Amino acid sequence: MTTSRRTFLASLLAASAAPATGWASVGDPTYLAAAREADGSFVLVGLRDDATEAFRLPLPARGHAACAHPTRAEAVGFARRPGRYALVIDCRDGTLLHELTPPEGRQVNGHGAYASDGSLLFTSEQMADGSTGLVGVWDVRNGYARIGDLPTHGIGPHELRLMPDGRSLVIANGGLLTDAWDRAVLNVDTMQASLSYVDFGGTLLDQVVLEPELHRNSIRHLALRPDGLVGFAMQWQGGEGAAPPLLGLHRRGEAARLCDAPLGDELVMDGYAGSIAFCGDGSEIAITSPRGGRLHRFSETGAFLGAVSRTDVCGLATHERGYMASDGLGGLMLVTGAETAPLRRAEDAWDNHLVRIAG
Repeated sequence: MTTSRRTFLASLLAASAAPATGWASVGDPTYLAAAREADGSFVLVGLRDDATEAFRLPLPARGHAACAHPTRAEAVGFARRPGRYALVIDCRDGTLLHELTPPEGRQVNGHGAYASDGSLLFTSEQMADGSTGLVGVWDVRNGYARIGDLPTHGIGPHELRLMPDGRSLVIANGGLLTDAWDRAVLNVDTMQASLSYVDFGGTLLDQVVLEPELHRNSIRHLALRPDGLVGFAMQWQGGEGAAPPLLGLHRRGEAARLCDAPLGDELVMDGYAGSIAFCGDGSEIAITSPRGGRLHRFSETGAFLGAVSRTDVCGLATHERGYMASDGLGGLMLVTGAETAPLRRAEDAWDNHLVRIAG
């Protein structure tokens, strides 16, 4: 741990660690987003539907994604993979409630999810050597005590989401064997991503494996509709100039549907989908590409609906009128069908994800 980070954590731990009250106590935010401020420091920001700020709290380093407790004004900020910590923060005042560290030899992979009642936290993890996927399980009621782990039935897991049944998880296994000390991929020629459905006992309920010609497509991020329809966003690990599908749709017990954009639009995405979300009424789904400066919209059946151009767009979340999107230049915008409307431009460089707070 660096001196600056140690000092930061010590200052937060010196504050009161009383449990946070509800989200109304911090201005009823709808979203969480990590950002880099103009001076190079990092923050976690609570945003309302109109992109106004509910709160802004310091982070010790760059954030990747966060997850929000379903009732308490409490969020977990995750280290960018490969990381070794996740910070549980009281969003009223930035108090650090807990610093979660996985067992020795494991890494945190940037995402997590709470159980529907907030009693458990699930974190995406892998073994440092071999990248075997695990879900860390933490008992929130007992001070986030580590109580076990579940297999993801794949390697290199990234995002995970709680299924609407409240008793199982869907997990994006990216399929990447990475170096124990950095993000270098060691198995491009043999990688195999998968989408796993796992119950709280670790039993594999269903799994999607991509066709052999798409084995270099890494499943990374997830969107979930209340009826159980899962959208998954992919990142191509093969050669440049390819135009693989970057969006898939799946429902347990059925075959996956891979969704293509027209060739010219697909090429512009540069093989990279950064975030994914369903629109407010669930009738369509979108993915973003900061590399391509594009947002692609698809129907709920996978038909391409159109593209929106936006430099460095990545963050994407459900909005009651469509989507809220963010970019690395400080912009936040509302996307409604083919129409876009700027909501705000700040000095911040928004990071990869916008996370919608449950409820």
